[in-house]
Amino acid sequence: MVAVRTAEIRPQVGGIVEKRMFIEGSEVVAGQPLFQINAAPFEAEVESAAAVLQRAESGVVRAQNKFDRASKLITTNVISNQAYDDAVAELAQAKANVAEAKATLQRRRLDLEYATVRAPIAGRIGPALVTEGALAAASGAVPFAIVQQIDRVFVNVRQPASQLEVIRALTRSGQLDDTSRVPVDIFAAGGDRYPVAGRALFSDISVDEGTGNVSVRVEVDNRDTVLLPGMYVRVRLPRGIKRDVVMVPQQAVLRDAAGQPQLFIVDEAKQAALRAVELGELVEGRYIVTAGLKAFETFVVEGQERARDGDPVSAVPFVLAEADSQR
Repeated sequence: MVAVRTAEIRPQVGGIVEKRMFIEGSEVVAGQPLFQINAAPFEAEVESAAAVLQRAESGVVRAQNKFDRASKLITTNVISNQAYDDAVAELAQAKANVAEAKATLQRRRLDLEYATVRAPIAGRIGPALVTEGALAAASGAVPFAIVQQIDRVFVNVRQPASQLEVIRALTRSGQLDDTSRVPVDIFAAGGDRYPVAGRALFSDISVDEGTGNVSVRVEVDNRDTVLLPGMYVRVRLPRGIKRDVVMVPQQAVLRDAAGQPQLFIVDEAKQAALRAVELGELVEGRYIVTAGLKAFETFVVEGQERARDGDPVSAVPFVLAEADSQR
């Protein structure tokens, strides 16, 4: 299980960490200040860059005046064409210096802003991995902290690729309904169901060559933070919905010497009749009967060992055990 978004908090400038500005394990919002790096060097660089910009702007004023004089004198041939061209070039150079100085000042202001390390996403923040007084580096290998958005989580489920092909074929043939909107149940390792609902997003486009499995990603609504990243859970992933099927409890099925499934049917004369049937998938302790049994026919679930083909029987309704009814 993984968080829907995970962000490692890393500095974009280097310096001494002065302050931690959050409570470990708390919820943070995007843009919230988390750490403060010593900003004095960056403030000095901003002032220096501002002075360079001011000097460059004064150079533009000087070059502009020179250009204006040259423009008037060139018409009377008082100055040479070379002098006029030099005035034009000096003005262009002065304007370029101003543009460069503005970019440098903007960069220095960004560095000053980056001295306050902020949360890039909203979520729950873990423990601080650096302390006050530590020397931070923009290229450091260890993050300051980790923020995880866990109001939604992803569960990656692996299942055989061959099963996907069967499901797709049944869906194309109309035997299965689309399950993209069917909720996915999430269970703890002990079998208890979590009070959350998930939905299948997509299946991976590649198959694991070693296992022949594909990964299916399930998104789970986790507003109450019941699930945490790293947990192992069990998932009941809907593979399809079959409509109007006949199902029988597993214990009702008998097998002949060849292993073929059979059921004892109670006919209208209240006599037991052994009938061969064809079975499909086993779903929660019940077989889907694909042939040999019609809806509303009565069959024997318990006591088959005492029944004989053609014997009269006295049938009573079968009651599911509580454990079976809650499956």
